[in-house]
Amino acid sequence: MIKHIDQLGRAIELNDIPNRIISLVPSQTELLHYLGLEEEVVGITKFCVHPEEWHNSKKRVGGTKDIHYDWVQELLPDLIIGNKEENEEYQVNELMQSYPVWISDINSLEDALEMILALGEITGTIDKAMELAKAIQDKFDNFQKPETQVNVAYFIWQNPYMVVRENTFVNDMLNRCGFVNVFQDKGRYPTVTDEEIADAQPDLILLSSEPFPFKEKHVTEIWVNCPTAKTLLVDGEMFSWYGSRLLRSVDYFQKILGELDYA
Repeated sequence: MIKHIDQLGRAIELNDIPNRIISLVPSQTELLHYLGLEEEVVGITKFCVHPEEWHNSKKRVGGTKDIHYDWVQELLPDLIIGNKEENEEYQVNELMQSYPVWISDINSLEDALEMILALGEITGTIDKAMELAKAIQDKFDNFQKPETQVNVAYFIWQNPYMVVRENTFVNDMLNRCGFVNVFQDKGRYPTVTDEEIADAQPDLILLSSEPFPFKEKHVTEIWVNCPTAKTLLVDGEMFSWYGSRLLRSVDYFQKILGELDYA
């Protein structure tokens, strides 16, 4: 038996390197593809849209928060990979009764790199995982932050408006861009009113493409509350996906800063 510790500090035991893996997290599914686990990954969620060929060909076991146990059972997994925030605790606990379930808990770049290395170790792809983690770290180490402080609000939902705050992975990405989150002193994903948005006086407002798909019309709605702030539609995957997509995130962040004359 091989023992592995997940990011909740739980031990799971595997007989060998797993060859029937179910991934319940889109960004971790994309990571498994990057690590070359085409044959080993047998199940994903309907939200695992990258890579497209896996989305179209792999068995889907439901959504990240709506897992169908009978579909999981059909696949006979020897490892299930989930996440504390993205999956429902009661569903994960039920899966744990029958299968080894490795859970990530990611609120920072360091957590993401730890997860990448851990999954590389578990799946027998540690060399590629180490190369990936180093490449990501090098990209962030060479990131050019703005010289002046930029106060930012990052929106993830509309009606009601919801934003991110501290102790979230997105907030860590904002900090690494040199941004200061104007809503850090509220809940993890607090709702905010029009008045609170105006009172926070952000210099920059970022409207994410996920989980709510903000569109151009929402830029105008936000402008009414903060006419002096720059408002931008952004790719939420670049800010919130904590797997191999991080290789592309730094260039994306740098492009945003350049377009806004913050670089």
